[in-house]
Amino acid sequence: MQFRDLKKQYQVLKTDMDQAMLDAVASGAFIMGKQVKELEASLAEYVGVKHCISCANGTDALTLALKTWNIGAGDAVFVPDFTFFASAEVISLEGATPVFVDVDADTFNMDVKSLKEAVENTVLEGKLTPKVIITVDLFGLPANYPEIREIADNYGLRILEDGAQGFGGEINGKRACSFGDISTTSFFPAKPLGCYGDGGAVFTDNDEWATILDSLRVHGKGSFKYDNVRIGVNSRLDTLQAAILNVKFNAFKAYEVADINKAADLYTEKLKGVVKTPIIPEGFYSSWAQYTITLANREQRDGLQAFLKEQGIPTMVYYPKPMHEQTAYKALGYGEGACPVTEHLCETVLSLPIHPYITEEEVQLVCEKIKEYLA
Repeated sequence: MQFRDLKKQYQVLKTDMDQAMLDAVASGAFIMGKQVKELEASLAEYVGVKHCISCANGTDALTLALKTWNIGAGDAVFVPDFTFFASAEVISLEGATPVFVDVDADTFNMDVKSLKEAVENTVLEGKLTPKVIITVDLFGLPANYPEIREIADNYGLRILEDGAQGFGGEINGKRACSFGDISTTSFFPAKPLGCYGDGGAVFTDNDEWATILDSLRVHGKGSFKYDNVRIGVNSRLDTLQAAILNVKFNAFKAYEVADINKAADLYTEKLKGVVKTPIIPEGFYSSWAQYTITLANREQRDGLQAFLKEQGIPTMVYYPKPMHEQTAYKALGYGEGACPVTEHLCETVLSLPIHPYITEEEVQLVCEKIKEYLA
């Protein structure tokens, strides 16, 4: 059994995928070829925004957004404590300071009450200037944007949506990567929409920011690439990856998001009353980058993971360590209990195999083995 079966996906898409890759190679336009522009247009239309600017990876996508807003030293950027390191790393790389916010135990996303307290405390302390909220659409579920937007507007903050795991998710029919003032995603292979290497994209409705983002990704270019009007980076999407994504995107829209939701629904049905399963609020729709259950404690979680491994069932712990406990952030001075929900989740969460091509029999087997262990 595969945790996320990319080999099976390739076998299903092989004919179209092979042709797309051969066409990309035959074109000779290996970087920023026509397939890149085609992909950007398709993604922008799907998300429902004016601009999509592709780049080399999801981390660069966040970096490009922060650079566009001139975020730097003395600025506070609020970010969930329960997320992948890159969500905060990009803040520090710009010289700004991450302020860690606890998450909701049911959705795993940024807790609105904790966010408001963090903003108010930062204002009262007066050492940093609050500038940006980096929301994270964790495990495929969009964050609580209706309430987060209210806080952002009240305090004059911008929202940077980290949709690396959330692409394809929705709130009341509005799609992920459209909720931020700038939004980003990642095309890392295991993401809901992934390529065969690294890739990323930035989304915005703001024409000025889109122009700056396009410039920044190519060394700060102006009217042409040897006219450099700002300090930028080298972060372009390869044509081959765009060609792969064009094929995958058709499958993603046609059936993959629907099929992975069927698998998630089956997990939830079979595990009801056995373990705590993910909770999707009313009006929300997940693209299920992960299906994550919560156990009673670390001992039970680690024991179940070991047992499932013996049965040939792969699992993962996302994430075993809070951001504020990372060695790189010890100097910020967060103590134990700073984000209690995150600390508890890191002890108790376990992600199960899920992908659009998983079979009902495979889901049933995973659930049976979980029940067997817990019994």
